[in-house]
Amino acid sequence: MKLIDIGCGPKKAEDHYGIDCFQFHGVDQVFDFDAGKWPIEDNSFDGARSVHVIEHITDTKNFLSEIHRICKNGAEVYIETPHFSWVDSWSDPTHRWHFSAGWYRPLAKGEYLSAITGEFEHVKTVIEFNKSARSLFPRLIVKLFGIETYERYYAFKHPARNIHTWLRVKK
Repeated sequence: MKLIDIGCGPKKAEDHYGIDCFQFHGVDQVFDFDAGKWPIEDNSFDGARSVHVIEHITDTKNFLSEIHRICKNGAEVYIETPHFSWVDSWSDPTHRWHFSAGWYRPLAKGEYLSAITGEFEHVKTVIEFNKSARSLFPRLIVKLFGIETYERYYAFKHPARNIHTWLRVKK
């Protein structure tokens, strides 16, 4: 399988082709993710990962469209980003966006962004909490009532750390 690590930085995932906007050691290709069409062939990859990158991107529609374009039909895409309730989401001045767990919904079939980005199927989303005892309550809320209830009523009192989302490319 041919896999790509988008925004890999100096810690490229093993067995992945690494792209970044900076020339770190191990990066295979350097270019600006916000500069329009990426210099990568269509349908080149069987899977993609992007860890703590999407929150820095100026044009998230183009970013997702390019992921859709360079991935094959059925490719699994993993995206990790800080949760909007976590202080790290707000303390980095290079973060342009702050995401909720449902950030992917407009990409589904028939939804408004799917016409721009290409269609993605949602596989799963997990929100990550600290490993402290204080995180037991929000974990219980998510398990019993769902992520939306947690985000609407409890997120700022009991912040989540990160959002882990798995999508599947549909062509």
